[in-house]
Amino acid sequence: MIEHALSPLILKNKTLLPIVQGGMGIGVSAHRLAGTVAGLGGVGTIASVDLRHLHPDLVEESLKFTDEAEYDRLNLIALDREVKAALKLANGNGMVSVNVMKAVASHADYVRQACESGAQVVTMGAGLPLDLPEMVANFPDVALLPILSEARGIAIVIKRWMKKNRLPDAIVIEHPKYAGGHLGAAKKEDINDDRFNFDRVLEETFALFKTLDLEREQIPLIVAGGVNSHEKVKTYLGWGAAAVQVGTPFAVCQEGDAAPEFKKVLAEAKSEDIVEFMSVAGLPARGVLTPFLKSYLRRETILQANAKPDPRRCTQALNCLAVCGLRDGLPKVGQFCIDLNLAAAYRGDLRKGLFFRGSESVPFGAEIRSAREVVEYLLTGVKPADLQTA
Repeated sequence: MIEHALSPLILKNKTLLPIVQGGMGIGVSAHRLAGTVAGLGGVGTIASVDLRHLHPDLVEESLKFTDEAEYDRLNLIALDREVKAALKLANGNGMVSVNVMKAVASHADYVRQACESGAQVVTMGAGLPLDLPEMVANFPDVALLPILSEARGIAIVIKRWMKKNRLPDAIVIEHPKYAGGHLGAAKKEDINDDRFNFDRVLEETFALFKTLDLEREQIPLIVAGGVNSHEKVKTYLGWGAAAVQVGTPFAVCQEGDAAPEFKKVLAEAKSEDIVEFMSVAGLPARGVLTPFLKSYLRRETILQANAKPDPRRCTQALNCLAVCGLRDGLPKVGQFCIDLNLAAAYRGDLRKGLFFRGSESVPFGAEIRSAREVVEYLLTGVKPADLQTA
């Protein structure tokens, strides 16, 4: 394990680095990245959504039909492969996690498959994971980490779970002002609201613990969004966080599962290239202003005005989301196929790809470095020798 002076994260009595690699789909964080971060002693996370795109045989098989159940079957096969490969790569170190979006229609099936395949942690966001304990009832050793953004949501989840005799093993607090991908705010206008500030959410959550007779150490709090330096890690742990969750800096590292072109887009993006918009999932999202997103945003108002419920608009018949702005004709949210566009980004296709990214700079600029170097810098503040003057 990497030497450092920070307090460890404890999950299910296992001592870990205070680093959680965030789940990033489609295919951005799969077995190679997750297994590598776990192998270093942290928590490595596989994003469960539509992993068939990483397996040529499953992609070829999926071309033979347009049936939702068959797509789900293939994606569950892919998830099983990815979890087992990550565990092998981790070699008993750290913990391998699977992130499941509550907004995905078949989220319960993905949770079940993750557990059956051996995942040691399940994280869930993009909606309140109120029923997550029931989904893992037969897997008591799997750690559960809900992803939330404000104290009110944390209170709802903890109180509901307590009625089921279950507590979260940790809670990820994701700040929508900084995070990439889908954000934990109802509207774009809410992203910068003070109620999401880490110091405020930590303070309010610790106060909640007191009212519920919970010790602070019973539920570690993990802050996520914009974590790109050792100084930030020290600050957040000093405020009482038990660990940090990191996404974009890992997405661009050598072991990231996406194409080199994907990493180049994220690593070279400037602040003016990063924008917020409404996703088809009904949530605000953040990504890079690539040719696809520029074109879409120019046409967004017209597309939203012409929105209408029509299942044929799901051209793959995948129905991946429980609520989809394009399929369901929701005029105030996104009007594009998020599955196809995220899969194109995974392949590095700038013309068709939707490139999710956090708002802050990455630690090593345009340099594509190893996951170990990212972790060492976050834990110690020491950059690779050839970058120490940068």
